[in-house]
Amino acid sequence: MAHPAGTNGRYGDFEGLRERAIALRREGRSLRQIRDELKVFNNDILNQLVKGEPPPEWTKRPNAKDDLREKARELRLQGRTYDQIQVALGCSKSSISLWVRDLPKPERRDPAEQAKLAAQKRWEHELAVREERRQCTKASAAREIGHASDRDLFIAGVALYWSEGTKDKPHARRERVVFVNSDATMIRLFLAWLELLGVERERICYRVMIHESADVTAAEHYWADVVRSDLSSFGKTTLKHHNPKTVRKNTGDGYRGCLVVTVRQSAELYQRIEGWWSGIVAGTAARLR
Repeated sequence: MAHPAGTNGRYGDFEGLRERAIALRREGRSLRQIRDELKVFNNDILNQLVKGEPPPEWTKRPNAKDDLREKARELRLQGRTYDQIQVALGCSKSSISLWVRDLPKPERRDPAEQAKLAAQKRWEHELAVREERRQCTKASAAREIGHASDRDLFIAGVALYWSEGTKDKPHARRERVVFVNSDATMIRLFLAWLELLGVERERICYRVMIHESADVTAAEHYWADVVRSDLSSFGKTTLKHHNPKTVRKNTGDGYRGCLVVTVRQSAELYQRIEGWWSGIVAGTAARLR
């Protein structure tokens, strides 16, 4: 067998090295591991040593880009340009070039189409900039709040209930505390507020309200996790019948209906909430003059 130039001089017996390299390869070693084991740092010689031996499965590169490569080739065969493929697949132009360089080039695109694509790319960049700015503003505002005191939570809870909770009506006296919401953060804040007020957990019960077409079981478990309670504390779920004439937007995996939080024996608490809200309104009236 013809040995690569220089192997007998620097690396000793080529056949001996090859036997050891093949043995290591069959044990599942990578080229790098074989290189370090045999101290062979010449890539050409290293490849000759393991020639004919397939690499172990674990060393093979992930196939995550295989689908993208095939899609890129399909789009190229349809006459798409690198820019168009990049917009469609979100790949870098360098990767696209490697994947499709053996395919024929498309015809030169229409100037109007080129301008449209350029405008689309500019708009995508602008959206990304706006989103980054939006997230920075939110993060800065969150830092402005800092630690919430008990009084902060008290005021926030009163305002939250008066905007989202059920209210008594002169024509229908229903003085009890019932809070309904689809936002898990509002539910948690409301429960923290009740705890601040000294309302015992035993007085709180829950019920899910959700469209019958949704995943009811998943929603029930979701809300049980939100309130950190067992489903035994939940009442029977209320199912809303679907009207086929209505176009609903609250669908998909993220739709979990609403949670109804009811405080038993809460007439006096409701009266106090109404009084607290009146006090807040009276205390801020002077600012509106």
